[in-house]
Amino acid sequence: MYRINGLITVLLLLLSASTQAKLPIGMNTNEILQVDPSVPFVNLFKMSMPFREARKLTKGKIIYDRDGWPRNLNGGQAGSYVVHWIPAGSIPDGRYTVLYDGEGQIVYEGDARVVHSQPGKDIVEVKAGADNNLQISLIIKRSEPQNYLRNIRFLLPGGICANNPFQRVNSARQCRGNYLPFEKYYDKILFNPDYLRFMKDFKVIRMMNMSGITRNPIHSWEQMPHMSKATWAGKEGVRGAPLEVMVRLANILNRDAWFNIPHAADNNFVRQYASYLKQHLKPHLKAYIEYTNENWNTVFMQSKYTKKMGMKLRLDRDINQASYKYYSQRAVEIFRIFEQVFGNTKRLVRVMGVWSANRYMTPVVMEHKGAYRYVDAMAIAPYFFVHRKALAGVNSVPSVFKLLKDDKRNPYSMNNVYKMIRQQMEYAKKYKVKLIAYEGGQHLTAPGTHSTRDYPNPYLIGANRAHTMETFYVDFLNHWNQITGGSLFVAFSAPRNCQYYGCWGIKEYINQPDSQAPKYRALKRFF
Repeated sequence: MYRINGLITVLLLLLSASTQAKLPIGMNTNEILQVDPSVPFVNLFKMSMPFREARKLTKGKIIYDRDGWPRNLNGGQAGSYVVHWIPAGSIPDGRYTVLYDGEGQIVYEGDARVVHSQPGKDIVEVKAGADNNLQISLIIKRSEPQNYLRNIRFLLPGGICANNPFQRVNSARQCRGNYLPFEKYYDKILFNPDYLRFMKDFKVIRMMNMSGITRNPIHSWEQMPHMSKATWAGKEGVRGAPLEVMVRLANILNRDAWFNIPHAADNNFVRQYASYLKQHLKPHLKAYIEYTNENWNTVFMQSKYTKKMGMKLRLDRDINQASYKYYSQRAVEIFRIFEQVFGNTKRLVRVMGVWSANRYMTPVVMEHKGAYRYVDAMAIAPYFFVHRKALAGVNSVPSVFKLLKDDKRNPYSMNNVYKMIRQQMEYAKKYKVKLIAYEGGQHLTAPGTHSTRDYPNPYLIGANRAHTMETFYVDFLNHWNQITGGSLFVAFSAPRNCQYYGCWGIKEYINQPDSQAPKYRALKRFF
């Protein structure tokens, strides 16, 4: 019966799609990790686990160079997970080219085997196993200290036609004399065409996760990630793409870009950041500027930092109020620096983040020292989900959707979240700024679980995959459109697979068919 209802739902949506209102939809990037099935780069090694973090593969007292390459193995070995448990289909099966500098020996494990090898180059056959997942690791078994093995590039098969960066092709036969093979032009191409094709329809790309600012103590410009790093992945505080990469992404997509300034960044950092954007972001594109991310969220390092600074400056006797005021004050200081560098605010959207469910925080942040006068948009993260107090009522996929409509038992039901949006919209009108969403959508999680098999995760994941989720997203976005007057909604997030801590991806992997991705189908209706 549930399957029949789902099919009826899809048919009804297809019939109504032609009358669907348009809405500016943005997309959040993912953290750069070996487990990311959005696979943003042609060179997979840029998303690989750093050698020093791959403890099951790396053994011995390895000495590393400044970019993270093993300069001396000292009799040990250095390994990395290139991709780790991403769904089959995220990247194609086929023959991958691995290039490297130096002298040594690399061996491959998992779903990869060498079919041809010569100095500086391996051809590796990649094929997903029967488990429908991909895992590729490589281990440097031998490396000459005087010419150590470095600059590994693990390249997708094929290339692109020069006039179309959004479509991967297998060979020159598919192009009209303008074939650019990844093996030769990986630096110029940089981005996986499948990733670009997914991202190109979204109006704003939020770079927060890609930048790696969460739980990152970076404070000076010299600490910024650089292009030559072995990998841009790693643990929190280590991972993050260079600013050059994020700007290139925005320029190739020809989309406005949303940048988050690290919580501890000094003024020179901010000034250098602004200067780079002014010089390199296409002049017709806007830069959304936000200070840190969710300073109010106590699971993040930035919350502790803003509390500490707020109390140090004696902005309020209450530690939370002091934190909000410091966030507001520092955000305005950052906005003013950007304005100075750019000469005006025409290319800027100055974003003040507030907490959707906390209407008491908003006036503190917006009114501290008249902050609203320097703000263009208030940003919230409207999420609908089953509150942990109501999770006991989950016993099937239909029960999840029932609870999402239960306004009494569930404080984060659809209607209750609409009330939160309306409350924040009243503040936006008061301060004469736009209300936009920096994140939003479903937030179905079961705190305290440790496996996708733990109750109630199978039902929560099932709800994310159900056709009914498409109708809920359409309803949600229609209400957002009506309440805000058609303001920007940046969905969360780029394709990622379902885990016990949430099914956050709009798709579960970058090449997942639309027929299997109800949340993505819903977003497409508003393009």
